[in-house]
Order: sequence, then C-alpha cells, then structure tokens
Amino acid sequence: MDKIPDKNILLFKSCLVSTEYPGIESSTKYIFDKLNIDYTIDHEQSCCTGLGHYSDVFDQFSTTLIAARNFNLAKNIDKKNIVTMCATCYAINKKSSEILNENDDLREEINYIFNDCGFNEYEKGSVDTEKNILHVVDILYDKRDEISKNIVRDLSNIKIATHHACHYCKVSYDNILDGSRNPVLLDEIVKSCGIDTIGWYSEKRTTCGAGFRQRFVNKDLSLDVTEKKLLALKDEDVDILIHMCPNCHMQFDRYQPYIQKKLDLDFKVVHLNIAQFIALILGADPYKVVGIQTHTIPIEPFIEKLNKNDSKIKDKVEDSENEIST
Repeated sequence: MDKIPDKNILLFKSCLVSTEYPGIESSTKYIFDKLNIDYTIDHEQSCCTGLGHYSDVFDQFSTTLIAARNFNLAKNIDKKNIVTMCATCYAINKKSSEILNENDDLREEINYIFNDCGFNEYEKGSVDTEKNILHVVDILYDKRDEISKNIVRDLSNIKIATHHACHYCKVSYDNILDGSRNPVLLDEIVKSCGIDTIGWYSEKRTTCGAGFRQRFVNKDLSLDVTEKKLLALKDEDVDILIHMCPNCHMQFDRYQPYIQKKLDLDFKVVHLNIAQFIALILGADPYKVVGIQTHTIPIEPFIEKLNKNDSKIKDKVEDSENEIST
C-alpha cells in the first residue's frame, strides 16, 4: 500500500451505519481521536446511492453525478482524502472517481448540470482514485502499531474470525493485502491487538449472501449463503466474526436468529465491525461509544468475558475515557 494519509480526511457518512449500527461511526471517531487522526464529518454530504445503484434504482450517471458533488464538497472544505466506513461507499466512490477522471464527455455533461445549479465544476484529477479514496481499515492497518500500544483490554481465550467485504476486496485488487483469494487485512489488524484470528476457514471467501436486492427478491437463496458461512463458523467454535461493511454485518446479525430457529441450532457467534472491536479494546464504553444496544445478537456475553480476563479493567477504562475527555 502507498502512504496512508492521517489528515485532511472527510469521514464519509454511511446510510446503513447511521440507521443500523451508529456505534460504528462513534467507534471510528473514538479511535481517530485517540490516534490524533485529523478528520471531519460534513452533514452536507449525501448518500453514495449504493443500495439503490446495485438494485438498479440509480443508474451510473446519477450515481457518478452525486459522487462528483460529494467530491467537490470535500475539496471545498480542504479535505481531499475521503475515508469510508462502508465497503459499498468505498466501491461506489472508487468507480465514480475513475469515470470522472477518464470519461470527458460524461464529466462535461455533469458540469453542465452543476453550472445550471450554481455548483462548482468537477475538475479532472481532483480526486486520485487510488490515493484519496480509502476505507477505515486502510488507516487501522497503517496505525496498527500505535493501536497495539493503547490496548487496555485482555483478549486471551477469545476465538476470532474475519469477514472481508466483497465490495472492498473485488474493486481494487492491487490494494488488497495478500489479494482477494485469501484477504488478511482484518486478520493483521486483529493480530496487532494481541490475538491471532483463526485465519483461513472453509468459507472465508464466501459472501455474506445479502447481494442487496437478493435479500428481498430471493430471500431463501440469500439466507442459504449466510447459513453456510454460519455453519462453518460454528464448526470452528468462533466467538466473534469481525466485519468491515454494515451490509454484511446486518445480514449476519439480523438474520442469525432466523437461521438458528430454522436449523434448531445455537450459533454463539457475535458480530462486530472492526472499528467497534478496536474501540472496545482501547477502552471505549460499550453502550455510549460502541453502541452494542443496537445489535440483534447480544454483545454482553463477550463484554463479560473481556471483563473477566482483566480484574483491573474498570480502572483502565476509566483512565482511558478521562484521557479522551481531556
């Protein structure tokens, strides 16, 4: 990977994060604040259109036009680096920036609309697809040594697996640590926290099954894929599945009870976004920051396990939170 920026960042808001798991955003901000990463959130930023685009509601032109507006917004506030919390936001913005920089006719048509609306024109090359559009995991990976120095919670005796989002791993292959065949980016971030993941498992590369519209128009097919992965995790006796995309997170967390009832099995797996996981072990409050109360599968058993691992956890967490507040 190229040098990962830690300043001039627009933290790109996600509709699924905001509506389903807002603790992902607050956890990301908690980590960034702790690591002195310069970022801002601008509420003028609009949705990337991902859910609608991949369900054929938004065509590519409309999606690219909206991306150009968001890119100009970032430029206007001098935040040229766009960091997403959602793999779909990442994929949409990557593709849109490529189109804007390579398709002169489309860019001219978009700028005609912008001129008519009183918006600034999008300038070719103002967003570098490879350097300026990132996912939060890129920064967490780059800062993993700093993360390891700030851990206050003991992770021993916890079995972790990772789920790498397809819209991250299949968009820019050259940016993926060890490629898309066996992605290990999340595994390496977790490893920096003092614990090895289980690494490869039989369904590691299997998608979550959501497929956007598939969850709704082919629900049985969609959940068959999810079920297959959950069974593989059960075989490995996994405690936590680490995610990097709110859509994947939602597919597993919201539908795991449905699949459990169907199969008459108890999956003990809990689901956390990588930012929530890191925030927890850095001392974040499980409810006020990590937002575990928004999850369908209860996270409390995992929190209790963390607390039992370290008899001094209360003092450490309080010290960490006092440090952040000051």
